[in-house]
Parts: sequence; C-alpha cells; structure tokens
Amino acid sequence: MRTIQPLEDTPRRAAILKKLRGRPTVTGSVIALAILMVVVLVAPYFAPQNPYDLANLNLLDGRLAPRSTSMDGMVYLLGTDDQGRDMLSAILYGLRISLMVGLSAVALSTAIGSMAGLIAAYVGGFVDTLIMRIVDFILGFPTILVALVLLAMMGRGVDKVILALVVVQWAHYARIMRGRALQERRKEYVEAAANLGFPAWRIMVFHLLPNCIGPVMVFATIQIATAIALEATLSFLGVGVPITEPSLGLLIANGFQYLLSGDYWISMFPGVALLLLILTINIVGDRLREALDPRR
Repeated sequence: MRTIQPLEDTPRRAAILKKLRGRPTVTGSVIALAILMVVVLVAPYFAPQNPYDLANLNLLDGRLAPRSTSMDGMVYLLGTDDQGRDMLSAILYGLRISLMVGLSAVALSTAIGSMAGLIAAYVGGFVDTLIMRIVDFILGFPTILVALVLLAMMGRGVDKVILALVVVQWAHYARIMRGRALQERRKEYVEAAANLGFPAWRIMVFHLLPNCIGPVMVFATIQIATAIALEATLSFLGVGVPITEPSLGLLIANGFQYLLSGDYWISMFPGVALLLLILTINIVGDRLREALDPRR
C-alpha cells in the first residue's frame, strides 16, 4: 500500500529550504524580519511611551538629542521630535502602522486580483477582454499618481490608504494569475473535472487556484515591501495616514524641515527603520522567488 510522504520529508520542500538557507544574507534577513515582527507585536508593552496619547507629550521635551534626559528623568535613547514624542516609541508604533497597511493591502489585492485573473482565464471571451482592458487601463497610469488622486478625493486615514493601494495593485495579480491559469486551463485534469459535471466555481477554486497560486504568492511577498514604500511616500507627501497615527513616512516628513538645523535624528532613525524593513522583505522575497523557480 502506497503511503503519503510526510511534508517535512518531501524532496521539493527540502530543496526549497536548502536554497533559502544557502546564503547568509537570507538567514540574516529572516532573523531581522522576525525580530521586527516580534517588536511590532509587543510594541505597546515594550515602548517607553504611547506616542498617540497627546496628553502625555511635553513640548518642553521637543527636539532632544539621542540619550538625552527629560525634565521628569526619562531617558530618550533616540531623542524626541518637535512635539516631544519619544522617537523609539514612535518608530515602534510607526512600524506597526506600516506593516499593517502593507500586509492588509497585499492580502486584499491578492484576493481580488487572483479571482479576477482566474475568472478571465477560465471564462474567456468578452469577460476576459473586459477584465484585461480594465487591468491595462489601471496599469497605464503611474501608481503614485492614481493613489494621490484617490486619497485627495477620499481624505486621509489608514483604511483609505489601504483602499488606494488595493486599487492600484490588484491589476498586477490579475495579470499574473491569468497568465498562469491559461496554461493550467489546457491540461487534462481541468477537462476531466468539466466532463464529470463539476460547476465552474468548483473547478476554479479547488482545481485551478491551488496550481496557479504559487507565482502569485511569491509576487505578493515582494509587493509587501512595495506597498510599505508607497504608503511611506504618500504619508511623506501629507496625504496618507493622519498625524494622530504616524507611520514611518510621516515621521520622516516631520523631521525633514529640521535636517538643516542639525536635528538629524528626527528623520534619520525612522528612515533607517524603513530601509531595514523594506530591505529584509525584498531579500527574503527575491530568494523565495529563486527557490520556487522550476527553471533553476
């Protein structure tokens, strides 16, 4: 009797893990990303201050240099901004906002774009033409321009930023899913399922989708960093998250005007945190793409 090989012992999984562990940069990026995720989750318990509670901010502590001591004896390891907000606490909470926006936007974009591409590939005809022309229309405009227009119409807010990112990103997933689904659509198992009388939704969800989702998930991993960078750009331009819930982009914008006066820490430390976050996600995503590429 044939037995199913355990997941941890499959040659495919072992080869992928071997490729992922093959470079020190990937291992270091995974560790750094895991540390950032843990720090973000425990930020309310680990941060010295709640930067969103304006009642606890003291303007007299504004623009203190790193490792300065406030009037009440509190030590600011990374200094304070112009509002007297502890930069370490602001960065920890800003990482939470940036990650939440990036993960939420990518998850929604993946779901919407994948289903749109799957329907276009399976149904074909007028439906395929209509969906792909909408995709071409969206991709024909610069991403940042479309997001700026949408946020100018809707206003500022975390939910509005997520919606704007979904609108400008779902088309990429639809195109990737359609291309992969068109290849799988011609295979025998799809014809066999159709001949057995399975409904179209069941064939798409339970047959086509599991065999097409791999490239989409790899692309989604890389797009998390793109979504975070786009959110930071929008917040830097003043149309992203509100000032009561600052993300890393808004923290950088708050300190930009003080760079020439020597208060470098207000913009530099959030910028370094944003750089590390995007860099680690890109390295892990790019290596994952190489590991899952069958041509390698």
